[in-house]
Amino acid sequence: MMAIQQVFPTKGNLIATKKSNDLAKLGYELMDRKRNILTREMMGLLDDVKKLRAEISFAYEEAYSALQKANMSLGVISDIVESVPLDNGLSLTYRSVMGVEIPKLHYQKEVMKLSYGFLKGNSYLDYAYLCFHRVKILTITLAEVDNALFRLAQAIRKAQKRANALKNIVIPEFEYNIKFISEALEEKEREEFSRQKVIKLNKEKKMRS
Repeated sequence: MMAIQQVFPTKGNLIATKKSNDLAKLGYELMDRKRNILTREMMGLLDDVKKLRAEISFAYEEAYSALQKANMSLGVISDIVESVPLDNGLSLTYRSVMGVEIPKLHYQKEVMKLSYGFLKGNSYLDYAYLCFHRVKILTITLAEVDNALFRLAQAIRKAQKRANALKNIVIPEFEYNIKFISEALEEKEREEFSRQKVIKLNKEKKMRS
């Protein structure tokens, strides 16, 4: 059973407690709405990530198989691999979903150019190069979706925790105090009414005597 912190029963405290309770209820509605919107966003991404993981798994298998064939036909191609230039076409922005910053990766695609000469390579190497290029594109997409899922999951947990605290602790405490103050004030009014009635009766008796 939670410990209720009672407040002194005055009209001012009753008004303040009612206002706080209204704000807590509004906060709960907003947290619940935020959780629902984030959950819908997350569920939409879950379908994408399942497809992406299956696709990237196949792409990696195909790429490493192609690399193995290239190595078998040309020998170890580490010197050719080292000649591939670094790709600096990746940039990052964010979009906001109910205050949650979701990363968006942008890849500036360029015309693919082979960085090795025809004398050093063959069709197996060319195919491996194309396969790993596809793996790179899929990895970028998967990294974006995975990061978004992680952030959304964290935000959903926080929203759920806050909503539960408002619903199960804060709001019940305010409502208990509203009831306590209201009953105390009503009792005080009844006592005051009874006291005034006794005073009136005593005055009437004195006037008659």
